[in-house]
Amino acid sequence: MKKLILLFTLFLLLLNCPRQETLIIKGSDTMVNLVSALVEKFLKENPKENITVMGGGSGVGIAGLIDKEIMCANSSRELKEEEKNRLKENGVEYLEIPIAYDLLAIIVNENNPIESLTISEVKDIYQRKIKNWKELKSFDKEITLYGRNPASGTYEFFKEMVLKGDYSPEMRHMAGTAAIVDAVTQDVSGIGYVGIGYIKEIKGIKVLKIKNEKDGKYYAPVEITKYPLARPLYHIVNKEYLYSDKGKLLKKFIKWELEKGDEIIEEVGFAPLPLSEKEKVFKLLEK
Repeated sequence: MKKLILLFTLFLLLLNCPRQETLIIKGSDTMVNLVSALVEKFLKENPKENITVMGGGSGVGIAGLIDKEIMCANSSRELKEEEKNRLKENGVEYLEIPIAYDLLAIIVNENNPIESLTISEVKDIYQRKIKNWKELKSFDKEITLYGRNPASGTYEFFKEMVLKGDYSPEMRHMAGTAAIVDAVTQDVSGIGYVGIGYIKEIKGIKVLKIKNEKDGKYYAPVEITKYPLARPLYHIVNKEYLYSDKGKLLKKFIKWELEKGDEIIEEVGFAPLPLSEKEKVFKLLEK
């Protein structure tokens, strides 16, 4: 009888114990490796917390935020007007919080003789105005285009920043960054665009220098202030959730990223936020 009472008491205690929630951060494939590395280090210092990182593309994460399925979306681009309107219609106030900078690399096969391109040339390649590498004083091979799918923030960023129009219908839509890298390593005539954080120490590809039109010089994607294809990476968060008791873990993690994450951000291949931008985020988090 005493054992039954003890078991019943334990059962009641378990029922009354608050269940630990898991924070799900979902979205940009470009950011998966970065945020996973940050979370891994954060959880080593905070072993009682639970955070799960998922990919799928910026659009997938933002859709989850709109539908209130998640409270934090990773995005390698800013919100579109249509997404802002849908968030408003669903009663979701949001904050776009930058956490790092990505440098978008243009890659070709390592056996391609070309070393650099202008943004105008990249545009003409992806809109099939330039079809053969020989038009760029390279070898005589027809160019194969590799890019991301429309759910990707990288797809949107490249379209807005470089193309300022539509992609060629001949571009091959790849499932993710790794798929583009794999394709270009195997295709001597291929070209692709990927976040710089994905291609550290990858063999079989060449990263091209891109011309900065302001000073007329060509830069590799290692100089955030000079390289012309740089972009911020965001956590887009549910504002009400962030400032509530339930959002304490999310707020704690973002603060940790800004205070202790720079070394990891650089190790993964991205650029930390400048101090002035960090201070703006800290002010947001203090509200």
